[in-house]
Amino acid sequence: MGRNLYILAGTLIFLALVSVGVSFTNIAQQPGSPGDAALWRTMGLGLGVVGLLIALAGILSSLFEQAERRDEEARRAKRRRS
Repeated sequence: MGRNLYILAGTLIFLALVSVGVSFTNIAQQPGSPGDAALWRTMGLGLGVVGLLIALAGILSSLFEQAERRDEEARRAKRRRS
């Protein structure tokens, strides 16, 4: 599950960087373009924050999976010794 969260976080952060990049180009100032530069920057900030939170969830998920795996291995080793 952690790998899926990393992929999602990477995608969201990439889209955040694209949004911020669009805000600094002339695309945001063209007539008929969706929104203005402030909207693109706000969307980039929001996507970036959500991407970072999902990356944190992926890290925590990986850590808990590793802890469970090591605990199970320790239990098996203890049973073999007994």
